[in-house]
Amino acid sequence: MKKQLIPEYIFETSWEVCNMVGGIYTVLSTRARTLQGKFGDKLIFIGPDVWTEKESPYFEESDKLLANWRNHFNETFELKIRVGKWKVHGNPITVLVNFQPLFDKKNQIYGHIWEKFGVDSLHAYGDYDESSMFGYATGIVMESYYRFHNLSKRNNVIAHFNEWMTTFGAFYIREFVPEIATIFTTHATSIGRSIAGNHKPLYNYLNEYNGDQMAFELNMQSKHSTEKTAAHIVDCFTTVSSITGTECEQLLDKIPDIITPNGFEDDFVPSGKEFDAKRKNARERLKLVAETLFGYELKKETIFITTAGRYEYKNKGIDVFIEALKNLSFKPDLKKEVVAFIMVPAHIKGARADLAEKLQNPDAEMDYWNKHTTHELYNYQNDSIISALQWFHFQNMPDDKVKIIFVPSYLNGADGIFNMSYWDLLIGMDLSVFPSYYEPWGYTPLESIAFSVPTITTDLSGFGQWVKNIHAKFGVKVVHRSDYNFSNVAKSIATHLNDYISKSPTEVKSIRQSAFDVSKKALWSEFIKHYYEAYSIALKNRDKRF
Repeated sequence: MKKQLIPEYIFETSWEVCNMVGGIYTVLSTRARTLQGKFGDKLIFIGPDVWTEKESPYFEESDKLLANWRNHFNETFELKIRVGKWKVHGNPITVLVNFQPLFDKKNQIYGHIWEKFGVDSLHAYGDYDESSMFGYATGIVMESYYRFHNLSKRNNVIAHFNEWMTTFGAFYIREFVPEIATIFTTHATSIGRSIAGNHKPLYNYLNEYNGDQMAFELNMQSKHSTEKTAAHIVDCFTTVSSITGTECEQLLDKIPDIITPNGFEDDFVPSGKEFDAKRKNARERLKLVAETLFGYELKKETIFITTAGRYEYKNKGIDVFIEALKNLSFKPDLKKEVVAFIMVPAHIKGARADLAEKLQNPDAEMDYWNKHTTHELYNYQNDSIISALQWFHFQNMPDDKVKIIFVPSYLNGADGIFNMSYWDLLIGMDLSVFPSYYEPWGYTPLESIAFSVPTITTDLSGFGQWVKNIHAKFGVKVVHRSDYNFSNVAKSIATHLNDYISKSPTEVKSIRQSAFDVSKKALWSEFIKHYYEAYSIALKNRDKRF
């Protein structure tokens, strides 16, 4: 067995460090405790300081941590940093960098990266500029720390970059501090996500797609260029599942050096009496909001179902979820009332004032023309979920077997309606459904089973493929999905839902326990070994360069 090289220092950066905007936040924040336990304060996360109007709820600044270096950095560079702890388990040291001053040098940076690495930033738009300047700033921060503390190649330093948004940091380190070993993890290729999101058949024709050509066709040249270049120049290139590994090979012309699947920590999952109390509170809140929104009482044994995640209508399978629920409503043997919650953040004005008031004061007036949304959308007419609910005639009337509530707000505990976090509501669900079309890993079904909520997902998600490989038969249903079997997927999910709803209390208890047992196999204690191998690969490839 070959000896593994172990890093002494690890820098890790992502747009989602202390910035909860997607699933990568969960990946990094839950892995932090495992890494911090091994590397201590030599593990340093770097995130964007985007908190200009209010303080980050995820970051606790410290005047004492790394004070000498911080002062040196802020006196030396136009960029400014803050040092503190990420308020997650493990409390790792975290640096937030204000990258705004780099915008004045944006064109020079782009020109230099083009000359040095061939990255095409000419067609940049949207979030490309902001992401690239942040990435470049992380490289400056890493180099400053490295030089200030007189580190060298002997210290085995790792710089880990997540997603295309940080790749300019990888370019910076490769040029100016080549002694640092670099890792780049793509959690989803930008071009693959774009192909899927633009309703092109990704899987049947994957072998026919050329990544560069598709980037041109879909106006993704710059993002694709920086991602592809980073995959080729770093010391270790990783992705989160075999299904995305195949995508990388075809679209980025690079086979990942190793697959690093997403684990998680379950220390946020309550147990025993606390679990029972939280589940009871969640169900009471879900029931109260639903009854207030509908204007009538629900039946005692109502089944609560959910789907959640980013608002990617096709990629996340929201379209399939709604059609599956319509199919479920046609089942003549459906024994219980079903209320489904679509918990997907959208463009909202805020909490619905009438609903919020009615929840506080039962005698308040309520506008019952809208029995579907808990928050006020800016644009009801062009919202895909609202359009689907109208198309399938979901009226949320008392006699309807299946009712759907759209929750278009981030559930952070202060949304104005539920005022509970997503996890604190998830624990109250009976079932979850995540019928993904494009899902490199899939944290939401994994979170669900951690709370003993059985889930249905597809084999087009990395998580779904992993479950199939470990032959888990209960607690997680994995439905086969392809480019063209949309209708069959919806029918299959409806059948699984109806089957579960028909189970006896004893059978339900067994299935819930099975779901929880599967989640235990995906803890970081099981998956962290893949990251240690990635660190070793990066350090060995760095040594080859020298």
